[in-house]
Amino acid sequence: MIYTVVVVAYVCLLIGISLYKSRSVKTSDDFMIAGRNVPVHFLVATLVCTWIGSGSLFGTAGLTFRTGVSELWFSAGAWIGIIVIYFLAAKVRKIAQYTLTDLLDKRYGRAARMLGTVTIIVAYMVIAGYQFKGGGRFVSILTEGAVSPETGMLIAACLIVGFTVLAGMVSVISIDIFNGLVMLIAMIITLPFAISSHGGVDAVISTIQSHSPDHLSITGGHDALWMMGIILPTFLLLVSESSVYQKFASAKDEHSAKKAVIGMFTGVVVIELLMMTIALVGFAIYADDPRFFHMDGSINRAMAEEIILRIGYEQLPAIVGALLLAAGVAIIISTGNTFLMVTSTNVTRDFFQLFFFKQASSKQLVLIQRASTVGIGVLAYIMMSQFETILEMALISYTMIGASLAPVLIAAFFWKGVTRAGGVASIAAGMSTVVFVTVMNKVYEGATASDGLLASWFPLSTDYIAIPSVLVAVSTLVLVSLVTEPVPKEEWELFVES
Repeated sequence: MIYTVVVVAYVCLLIGISLYKSRSVKTSDDFMIAGRNVPVHFLVATLVCTWIGSGSLFGTAGLTFRTGVSELWFSAGAWIGIIVIYFLAAKVRKIAQYTLTDLLDKRYGRAARMLGTVTIIVAYMVIAGYQFKGGGRFVSILTEGAVSPETGMLIAACLIVGFTVLAGMVSVISIDIFNGLVMLIAMIITLPFAISSHGGVDAVISTIQSHSPDHLSITGGHDALWMMGIILPTFLLLVSESSVYQKFASAKDEHSAKKAVIGMFTGVVVIELLMMTIALVGFAIYADDPRFFHMDGSINRAMAEEIILRIGYEQLPAIVGALLLAAGVAIIISTGNTFLMVTSTNVTRDFFQLFFFKQASSKQLVLIQRASTVGIGVLAYIMMSQFETILEMALISYTMIGASLAPVLIAAFFWKGVTRAGGVASIAAGMSTVVFVTVMNKVYEGATASDGLLASWFPLSTDYIAIPSVLVAVSTLVLVSLVTEPVPKEEWELFVES
């Protein structure tokens, strides 16, 4: 009972904050970028909450349960990405646009903007959608199965859409300061209790060594190709994370944006290390639990993704478990809000305002974006039936964004010679490759090599999907830029320092 009380009380607190903050939304700038007046500590919290979502709570935890310490390659991709964007934060704030697609428009033109918008809408709907899916699992665990994951997913979708519609970016940033603190405190407190529930550190290590020694190895028995396939999606997504750039535009000034990245790096590294360790301890706790394994002894991936919440509900003292479940709510809601917010901003600015409501007032734009948020939420909910695990959805959506946008974004700031044609071609090539691989995986699911040439290549594990996608996108970017006319100085000087 205490679990439900704490979780409901925390959700009510967040609703109250959003309702209060909704009164301050007067203009589209307030709704989209919180009036460009967000102080550093709020910006740090919301940037951390942008990254730590269901992909971490379920996907990263499930990957740790399957592979052990080698999961750190997945997390390290994001850490490297944060270091890269440290050098971009001040420039992005100086340009002071609303979204990443505004940057693409300035550097590569209208065609790049439209392709970028399509990429972001598709990928971010998947990311927002798996927050719904994670929320459904959460509700089912919280109610001990009285509410099915499907019904729970509908509840989560309505809640997340409602938060976003209330006050937009003002709401997201206002509640993320609470969400960030709850996440950090809950993970710090949970770890020693989880270790203690299995008899201490020595008992945890002994159990892991007896069941899967590779779980304690940084390589996990995998080769370099696997490590590259795992590290690329998180790195590329972080570098091209539209919600991060939109939040940079919310900063008070360029210096604040840069300082916030340092705080983001610290918060993300600490929380992800804690989550990885908790999930690794969970492997020891549940190493002999048949719920986590199939009849053939292989790991049940969907069940493995619930490991952190299972520990909170089944292994910890009630008050500690309740705090961890509240952190779960914070993780799911904060990330769902952010990705709905970014997607609806792109739809509003790059579709409705650009083609249909060119003279719309600020208040009308807010109404359009609120309606877009609801529509996107419905589509994201419908899309969830196509994927089995959250990690699968994460890898595909991360690669969709990263392969399509990261190469052109990095080139925009660091390569004077990149051309408009090169940028447009690279976005199209990266996006097309991810779509092609995903479709072929569905077509050849369960096929054998004897079913034809393509069947010997597909289905391609989502652990490796980033590699061909990035190779195609980068090769296209370089080759097309080299054979097309150089761009005049005025098109790149805002991005590249002389």
